[in-house]
Amino acid sequence: MTEQEETTRDETTRDETTRDETTRDETTRDETPVLSASRTRLIPAGAAAVTLAAGLGARAALDGDVAKYAGDALYTVLVFWLVLLVSPRTRPVRAAVLAFGVSATIELFQLTGVPADLAQQSALARLVFGTTFNAPDLFWYLVGAVVVGVLWWGVRRRLDVSVPPVTGRDLGASHV
Repeated sequence: MTEQEETTRDETTRDETTRDETTRDETTRDETPVLSASRTRLIPAGAAAVTLAAGLGARAALDGDVAKYAGDALYTVLVFWLVLLVSPRTRPVRAAVLAFGVSATIELFQLTGVPADLAQQSALARLVFGTTFNAPDLFWYLVGAVVVGVLWWGVRRRLDVSVPPVTGRDLGASHV
């Protein structure tokens, strides 16, 4: 085989490999449609906006413990959607565990008094960090994480929407 024939064969193989990778991005081996990472971010972004509105609405429209604990659960639901917004390939269980972990960490951070000081300076800090530790909040964070994790797992399963595996192209290796 001549050098030119070898070069042509290598280029043909490279083109076929690229075509195969493109096909894999659009379907899985069993022909299940997949969504690109950018498209899978639309759902969490919309859900985060709805959750934020629901949480603020619950605090404004409801009274007492119902408002407080609904807000706590929705806080964790919001964190769940933010996890998926940042990392759309995260599985529902992992996203729920991370959301609960972030919520619980912030609740425990309130024991230091720093969030209360920040809340005096900023309404946004008050919304994000709260002001005082309340142990029952941890339970409601868990409720929010479990409910949203199970619901999202079921929705993804029912819609049969899968997310393609991470490739070098997703990480920007071939796109600059």
